[in-house]
Amino acid sequence: MSEALVAVETPGAVAPGVSGARQFWRRLRAQRAAMVAAGVVALLVLVALAAPLLTALEGQDPNTYHSSLVDSARGGVPIGSLGGIGGDHWLGVEPQTGRDLFARLVYGARVSLGVALAATVVQIVIGVVVGVSAALGNRWVDQLLSRFTDVIVALPLMIMSLALLAIVPSSFPRPVLVALVIGLIGWGTIAKIVRAQTLTLKQLDYVAAARLSGWGTWRIARRELLPGIAAPIITYAALLVPSNISAEAALSFLGVGVKPPTPSWGQMLTAADVWYQAAPQYLLLPAGALFVTVLALTVLGDGVRTALDPRAASRLRVGTGRKREAKA
Repeated sequence: MSEALVAVETPGAVAPGVSGARQFWRRLRAQRAAMVAAGVVALLVLVALAAPLLTALEGQDPNTYHSSLVDSARGGVPIGSLGGIGGDHWLGVEPQTGRDLFARLVYGARVSLGVALAATVVQIVIGVVVGVSAALGNRWVDQLLSRFTDVIVALPLMIMSLALLAIVPSSFPRPVLVALVIGLIGWGTIAKIVRAQTLTLKQLDYVAAARLSGWGTWRIARRELLPGIAAPIITYAALLVPSNISAEAALSFLGVGVKPPTPSWGQMLTAADVWYQAAPQYLLLPAGALFVTVLALTVLGDGVRTALDPRAASRLRVGTGRKREAKA
C-alpha cells in the first residue's frame, strides 16, 4: 500500500526499480556534457585500477631512482629534451631523483581517487545516520544532534585536518588516515540535508500508512524514508568527490597528507613548486590531472543532480522545446 501512495504523493519523482533506473539513465544520456564527463571519469578510474599493468608495459615503477638520468651539475634537472621523455620513460623523469613520472602519475591517481572515494563514503554514512536519527528522534535528541552537527559544520576543515594529521604517529597508513580525517570532519552538510528531507517525508501519507500498519521507526526509515532521500544523497555524494580530491591534494601540498615514497598528485605538486622553470612538465602533469579530474567529476555531479531532479529535467525539456519552436 505504501508503494502505491509514493506514486500518488510524488508523481514527478523517479520511481524505484528498473523503470526509475531507465528514466534516470535516459535523462543523463540527454546531457552531452555529463556523458563526456562520465567517460573521462571512467577512463581515470580505469587508469588508476590498471596502474600496475600500465607501468609494467612501460617497464618502470614509481619508486626506483635513476640518478644517471638527471644532471647533478645543474641541480638534478632531467637529461634530455622535454624532461627526459623517451621510449623508456613516456612522460620523462622526476628532477633530482630520476623516478619515472608516468608511473608516479598513474599510481598517484590510485591514491587521490581512493582517498576521495573513501572519505566520501565515511561522510555519507555518518551524515545519513545522524540526519535520520535527528529527524526521527524526540525533541531532545533532535536538538542535541542538530547542535553537534552545527559544530561540525563550523569547524574549518583544513585547520582541523592539519592539527589531527600532525599528532597521529607516522606509522599509521597515511592514505587511510587522510580519508578518515576528511570524512570525520566533513559530514555535517549531508547530515543537515538528510534531516531536512526526512522531516519532509515524515509528513507524507505513505509514511503515515506504514506507521498505522504497525511498522517500527527503523523499519519505516529503512523501507520508506531511505529510498526517498536516495536522490539528494547520490547528488551530494557526486559533488563531494571532487571536493575531497582537492582537500587531499591541498593536505599533501602542505606536507601533512600522503608521505613519500607513496605518490599522490598533491605530493607531486609540493615537490614541483621549485621546478616549474627547469622542468615544467613536473608541475603541469599532476596539476593538469587534478584539474581534469575535478572538472569532470563536478560536471558529472551536476548532470546526476539534473537527472535525479524531475523539475530540472522538465525545465530542460521546456527549454529544448522553445529552441525547436524558435528554429521552426
